[in-house]
Amino acid sequence: MVSTFHGLETARRGMVTQQSALYTTGHNIANANTPGYTRQRVNFTQTNPYPSPGLNTAKIPGQVGTGVEAGTIQRVRESFLDVQFRGEQTKTSYWETRANALGKMEEIMNEPSETGLANTLNQFWQSLQDLAANPEDQGARSVVRQRGEMVANTFNYLSNSLTAIKDDFGKQISVTVKAVNSLSDQISRINKQISEIEPVGYLPNDLYDERDRLIDELSKYVEIKVHPPRSSGGDSLPVAEGILDISIVGDNGMETKLIDGSTFKKLSVVPATDSDGDGVNDQPTGAVTGFQLDGQDIPFIRSGEMKALVEAYGYVENGQEKGIYSKMLDDLDKMAYSFATEFNNVHKQGYTLKTSTDASVKGGDFFKPFTNGYKNAATIISVSSNIDNLSHIAVSTIQGESGNGYNATNLANVKNTDFGTIAGFPITAGSIQSFYESLIGSMGVDSQEASRMADNSGVLKDSVENRRQSVSAVSLDEEMTNMIKFQHAYNGSARMITVLDEMLDRIINGLGTGGR
Repeated sequence: MVSTFHGLETARRGMVTQQSALYTTGHNIANANTPGYTRQRVNFTQTNPYPSPGLNTAKIPGQVGTGVEAGTIQRVRESFLDVQFRGEQTKTSYWETRANALGKMEEIMNEPSETGLANTLNQFWQSLQDLAANPEDQGARSVVRQRGEMVANTFNYLSNSLTAIKDDFGKQISVTVKAVNSLSDQISRINKQISEIEPVGYLPNDLYDERDRLIDELSKYVEIKVHPPRSSGGDSLPVAEGILDISIVGDNGMETKLIDGSTFKKLSVVPATDSDGDGVNDQPTGAVTGFQLDGQDIPFIRSGEMKALVEAYGYVENGQEKGIYSKMLDDLDKMAYSFATEFNNVHKQGYTLKTSTDASVKGGDFFKPFTNGYKNAATIISVSSNIDNLSHIAVSTIQGESGNGYNATNLANVKNTDFGTIAGFPITAGSIQSFYESLIGSMGVDSQEASRMADNSGVLKDSVENRRQSVSAVSLDEEMTNMIKFQHAYNGSARMITVLDEMLDRIINGLGTGGR
């Protein structure tokens, strides 16, 4: 037979459980604006009915319910949406960083504009055409020299500016390496804390939240693979989320373990130096040749901000240096070398101006010749000191004919020279003008693609994040509704105790008093 006080215990359990639900609701409301917080819920569980099945079970019409208890306090989260979000976060960070790198390059190149290299070259060609019409005019000769200096200065400016931005990306790589190592350290520490709490039967929901927040941030820098959770052992609950191991994904799809439970491996780049004395080579000293985890070589990282930074800064593939800024600097060097060298070749075929002090002789170098090939040509190109004397500009094709300006026309036609027909130049096809137009066109197309992909991936990331928030975020309206629901349930249980108390009072104090 059911105990006389059975109803009191059932109502008490109801009050305690609803009170736990109200506390959890208050915790959700308090953390409505906490970054990374996942709303929690109390999992209500019916307690075992009376009586339990057995040979000596009391003979009553059926089992009687004994109430409710708070089974667990669990996060409301969809792990599949986490996987989707982190994948889109990696892609978005890659394209945004790439678009930023190309955007800075477009600002420096500044094409088309009145101050860009293309217009500066056009002004130089035009000054030569003007000189061809007035070969003896000192003013026209002065303009040629000045605009030649403008061309050289523009090459210098572009090369130095691009190099400075490239170096900045090298510093960003260092910062990113530190960020990845810091996040890995924090995640491994949280794994250790979780492994100490779960075995005693608790759910460390706040630690889960912090770990997921850190993993989300880590996915911004490198492409990662979060492995299925491992149990902490002991008396871990079935809904415990366990320990997470994380790997970095290389460009060949190969996964290398970054975080293994409570330990992690430090990421470094090669070649690099230790910028802050923490034992990690994080500051690149040249084009990146690879990555390492605790000194072990790993494949190039497949995606994320780190990959975009390395592509902007420069990397080595199949023995060749590649990269957004490395390629542009190399192409500018090729262009400056080919332009200056061919211009000097044509200039040397003409004759200088015959004056009262100077005889008409073969022309010398207009631009200072390069002694070490085309490397760094855009940085060091300059007008030769030979042209300080304006009479040394060789515009005549016949010695002694001061009024002959045909070589000035030949110099102006250098812009149309097809370098594919001349051996020994780093530009192997097309003219100076077409080569530069190709550079600017490719840069513009790459920048548009990066911006478009950044927008597209950003939309997808936001869409997944909205779906994730719809599941995990705190809705104040919903929490207020739950608060009222749990409050009424609590009041109902309390009212049940009052009713039972009145019944027991009648039994205890009212029965057996007849006839007194």
